[in-house]
Amino acid sequence: MTLIETARAVRENAYAPYSKFKVGAAIKATSGAIYAGCNVENVAYPEGTCAEAGAIAAMIAAGDTRIAEIAVIADSPKPISCCGGCRQKIAEFADGDVVVTLTTVDGVTAHTTVADLLPGSFDADYMSRV
Repeated sequence: MTLIETARAVRENAYAPYSKFKVGAAIKATSGAIYAGCNVENVAYPEGTCAEAGAIAAMIAAGDTRIAEIAVIADSPKPISCCGGCRQKIAEFADGDVVVTLTTVDGVTAHTTVADLLPGSFDADYMSRV
């Protein structure tokens, strides 16, 4: 199964009773393993979890720590982009040249990189004096 197919399948499991906006994400780790996540809403909106964050959590829980590729899918008129928080989470575990595929359920697709999603990202180099 491709990353997009994995993201599409897990999107169906999203818990989105409030927004009705289901999102699926799939990550390929540098080990080759694929991890999936879907958005999980909460009636207290700030307490929900994005699909990308869920996929990252699954990757870390399985013992992988580096992202090789990412795909994100939603039912939107144009390819969905990751929120700011997820961009920073992705940057923690991916090099800047990692490809991010953003797509719609209708197949409209865009490709970008982690560096293009989050230019000037906050990284461990800023913590060198701590």
